[in-house]
Amino acid sequence: MSEVLLDPVAISRGLRRVAGEIAEHGGVRDLALVGIRRGGEPIALRLAALLKELEGEAPPVGAVDITLYRDDAATALPNPKIGPSYIPFSVDGKRILLVDDVISTGRTIRAALDAVLDYGRPKRIELCVLVDRGGRELPLHPDYTVRRVDVAPNANIDVTVTNDELWARVMNDSDAEVSR
Repeated sequence: MSEVLLDPVAISRGLRRVAGEIAEHGGVRDLALVGIRRGGEPIALRLAALLKELEGEAPPVGAVDITLYRDDAATALPNPKIGPSYIPFSVDGKRILLVDDVISTGRTIRAALDAVLDYGRPKRIELCVLVDRGGRELPLHPDYTVRRVDVAPNANIDVTVTNDELWARVMNDSDAEVSR
């Protein structure tokens, strides 16, 4: 059984609010967005468009694939599907906003930090997530969040793009098995 957590209207409203917060905390000067593949990439692109509306210019957007940076890559990924990272700008001295769809344990974010640092030395790295579901194993916390929610440990939060609209759904363990 799945339950809609955020529909496209709620996501749009939440991202607009977050874009306003980002603009208030330094605007787009020296800001660059880096989406964590795959879930964070469409969110980063939407945030960039909203920031352009607010600030008159869009920050550059890149993406990182964290597959090889995972701390469980050797055991959990016998046949990893590695995608390209794409950061078409220098991260040196920039305010980097990492963007992901869901944060839970923090391990994906840790891997993304390592990936970004391989590109250079940013002035600051911040984190934006669509959904914070709790359950941290590492001391990482998002700076910007659209929604915080408590869900059962065996539930998954699935963020999908359907007809160019973002949806976030809570799925119990049996639904997750069906969709994989």
